[in-house]
Amino acid sequence: MYAIVQTSGRQLKVTPGAYALLDGTAGEPGQVLTLDQVLLVEKDGGEVVAGAPFVANAKVLAVVEGEARGPKLRVFKMKRRKGMRRTKGHRSIFTRLRITDIVL
Repeated sequence: MYAIVQTSGRQLKVTPGAYALLDGTAGEPGQVLTLDQVLLVEKDGGEVVAGAPFVANAKVLAVVEGEARGPKLRVFKMKRRKGMRRTKGHRSIFTRLRITDIVL
């Protein structure tokens, strides 16, 4: 059984017992989150339920495990023959979720 949910502007494929990474901060560690924007659910028998755009009365339950930071990214900009060089960088913050259940 798996589901495709839309969160943080992205679509994630989740299964019960698996871990997922969300962009930004979603809650305190140990908090239970409900993801209710479910686009598609595939049941154990192979039956696929698709929504238009969301599946009615479907939700994914998850527990916040904690936060992590992604790899350091360097952004380098340069304009040739102008002497302009600029280096910036950032590290994105992710929230790690443990998917507990998919409810239809």
